[in-house]
Amino acid sequence: MKINVFSEIGKLKTVLLHRPGKELENLTPDLLERLLFDDIPYLKVAQEEHDEFARLLREHGVKVLYIKDMVVEALNHHPEVVSNFINQFVEESLIKSKSVKSAVYDYLIKQDNESLVEKMIEGIRTKEITVRNRVSIMDMLENEYPFYTDPMPNILFQRDPFASIGNGIAINNMLTDTRQRETILSEYMFKFHPLFENEEIPFYINRNNRYNSEGGDILVLSKETLAVGISKRTDPRAIEKLANKLFNGNTSFKTILAFNIPKTRAFMHLDTVFTQIDYGIFTIHPGIRKDLTIFELTNNNGKINVIKVVSSLEEILEKHLKRPIKLINCGGSDKITSGREQWNDGANTLAIAPGTVIVYSRNHVTNRILREQGVKVLEIPSSELSRGRGGPRCMSMPLEREEI
Repeated sequence: MKINVFSEIGKLKTVLLHRPGKELENLTPDLLERLLFDDIPYLKVAQEEHDEFARLLREHGVKVLYIKDMVVEALNHHPEVVSNFINQFVEESLIKSKSVKSAVYDYLIKQDNESLVEKMIEGIRTKEITVRNRVSIMDMLENEYPFYTDPMPNILFQRDPFASIGNGIAINNMLTDTRQRETILSEYMFKFHPLFENEEIPFYINRNNRYNSEGGDILVLSKETLAVGISKRTDPRAIEKLANKLFNGNTSFKTILAFNIPKTRAFMHLDTVFTQIDYGIFTIHPGIRKDLTIFELTNNNGKINVIKVVSSLEEILEKHLKRPIKLINCGGSDKITSGREQWNDGANTLAIAPGTVIVYSRNHVTNRILREQGVKVLEIPSSELSRGRGGPRCMSMPLEREEI
């Protein structure tokens, strides 16, 4: 299977998800800040909501893949890489005690591949493993924390570990320790799953890149134009490296628009403040409806030419997409409504075809406005999924879209 993503709105054919699991039940109030969650979702209902998301995608002709299943199948297909896979995971789990590292490895190597990947995602509690030969202070301190390896609750948001860009991918060096291990799964999927291993998919960024980047900051606006957010989680130097790879990699991309967005929670990624829903139509966080600082990166005979531009979002999009632009405020014109629905990812829509989007049902004001603008709105329940502060776009990574 080849990667083919040259827009945000082309008919979605294949998508990657993660169905939430026991990692959510390993969240505690004391760990929420460390694990980047604001609340603890009720797993049973979160799974029901996510299953409805997947069902709706399938109902509209989308092939749904799950990251856990894909990694298990990759390991089954290449059993010789399992030991290295476990070693890499253990090393990146930031375990300081050699005795604990050894015990965790021994515990994981005995698992079948499905249980192995599940345990990596849900986290390994200290009470699950008996560590012998505790001889150092560090050996004895490790069990004062409830986990030997932290759970990965944010893997629900498959948009971030990597990004599909044209016919290639960018596997990101994620900013926070709690998310960096997620990209081990992404890498092994692309390298060893039979769907991908013989496709020679270009890696425009690899997970060992020096600078941080995350997929929620990357929007593929057209075959020639990419938008990337300069955010708290994406370093401008990572954007320049990506531009260099694209401009010198025989791709169709000619321009990267680097948006300098506020480094606040409401502007966590670029896709939390605007997403495309149709030709020339975007839903936005009203806070971005002002003059923005944007850096235009273009290809100058293989070298990057950078121009700083101060412009409105509407003007910059009209210039590069060469069509009239309509911006629809999340929550409309009311400040309280827009603030509430933005908190619940009202601007984080997933287009599955031009003018057809999946959204959270709770953002009823935004959803009504979208319908009034002629957009086909497909709602999913979200009382628990929304507690993770990520919407339908955040939860999905397109692998294949029809070209527009």
